[in-house]
Order: sequence, then structure tokens, then C-alpha cells
Amino acid sequence: MSRLPFDPIDEAARQWAEQGWGRVPAMHAVTSLMRVQQLVIGRLDALLRPHGLTFARYEALVLLTFSSRGSLPLGKMGERLQVHPTSVTSIVRKLDADGHVVRRPHPDDGRAVLAEITASGRAVVAAATDDLVGADFGLGVLEEGALTALSELLRPVRRAAGDF
Repeated sequence: MSRLPFDPIDEAARQWAEQGWGRVPAMHAVTSLMRVQQLVIGRLDALLRPHGLTFARYEALVLLTFSSRGSLPLGKMGERLQVHPTSVTSIVRKLDADGHVVRRPHPDDGRAVLAEITASGRAVVAAATDDLVGADFGLGVLEEGALTALSELLRPVRRAAGDF
């Protein structure tokens, strides 16, 4: 893709202001945020593709790696990953098909299913993590202080949405 000779978000904000629609800084910020999200997800997915993963599947494997037993109920995974139960089922189904997790009945709750990470899952998450860290998670143009400031800047939005 060729570079534009102008910032399209700045231009959209200029035209937004001309329309008199108001809240130009909010429109500019959200449009910038959404574009950066597209760029980062594209970069992360490209880094994870050679491992047969998407970022969503990678996050699920990391979550299982962090769990004390290497397994979690699918419902708990959905809560922690903040995704719909149908999404967790789809993610785990694909990871199971690839041999990175196994699905097991919950020993204490006959209605629940556990996802348990396998040796293959641990190996692929380790390799994928090396690649993501090596690429600074797609945010290498930002210095550490800016990364911390960005996280703190977004925290109130997440808190207001009920993330925590």
C-alpha cells in the first residue's frame, strides 16, 4: 500500500469540524485508536501465522500456561479473555484439532468442559512468544515510557466498561 501525502484521520477530523458535528478530539482519538488496532492485529497475526495461531488462540494458550494446573473451564477462559462463550468454544476446538489443547470433562461439574494445554501447546506458545517479544508486540516505535503512558491512558476507559 502506498503512503498518502496527508494523514487521512486529520483530514476526516477537519471535515468533521466543518460539518459542525462536535467532539472533534474524541472522533480523532477513536478513529486513530481503531486504525492502530487494525495495524497491530495485522502485524501480530502475521507474526503468529507461521505458528498456526491467531492472536486469539495465542491468548488462550498463554492463559492456560499461566493457570496453576495448565487447565481451565471454558467458562472461566471466556471471563478471563473477555470474549463470548461461543468464541471460546471455537478457539478451543481449533487448538484441540491442532493438538495444542485437549478438552476434558470437568471432574467436579458434569456440565463443564476443561481445556488443558498439551506439550505441543506449551512449545508453540513459547516459540510464538519469542517472536512477539522480538517484534515488541508490533509497538516497537514506542519507547517504554510511552507504552506505560498508553496503558494508563486507556485504563479509565476499560474500568468504565466494567473490565475490572
